[in-house]
Amino acid sequence: MSAVEWIRFIAGSIFLVIGMVIFFTELFGVFHFKYVLNRMHAAAMGDTLGISSCLIGLMIFSGLNFTTMKMFLIVVFLWFASPVSSHVLSRLEAATNEHLSENCEIYEDVESLEQELAAKRERENTGEKEAYPS
Repeated sequence: MSAVEWIRFIAGSIFLVIGMVIFFTELFGVFHFKYVLNRMHAAAMGDTLGISSCLIGLMIFSGLNFTTMKMFLIVVFLWFASPVSSHVLSRLEAATNEHLSENCEIYEDVESLEQELAAKRERENTGEKEAYPS
C-alpha cells in the first residue's frame, strides 16, 4: 500500500469509529433519559451526526466516483430531514401531552418569562448566586 492509501484508510477508519461512538452514545441517551423529549433529542442528534460521520468515512474509502456522490446526497438529505422531523414530533408531543408540566416549566405568557430572565440577569450582575431547588 502506498502512503496515500494508508492516509485514506486511516481517515476513513477514524470517521467510522467516530460514527460508531456517536451511535453508542445515542443508544445510552435513549435508554438513560426518562422523558420522551430528552430521548428524542438524543436520538435525533445521534442519527444526524452518527450517520453523517459513518457515510463520510465510507466516502473516503470509496474515492471519487458515482457512489460517493450518492452517499453525499444521502448525507445532505439526512441533515435536512432528521432535524425537521424531530422538531415536528417534539411539537406534537408538547401540544398533546397533558402531563407536560410535570417534566418541564411552562410559561403561559411571554411577560412572566421576560421578568424572570431580567431578575436572573440582575442577580448575576450583583454577584448573587442563584439558589437551585434540590
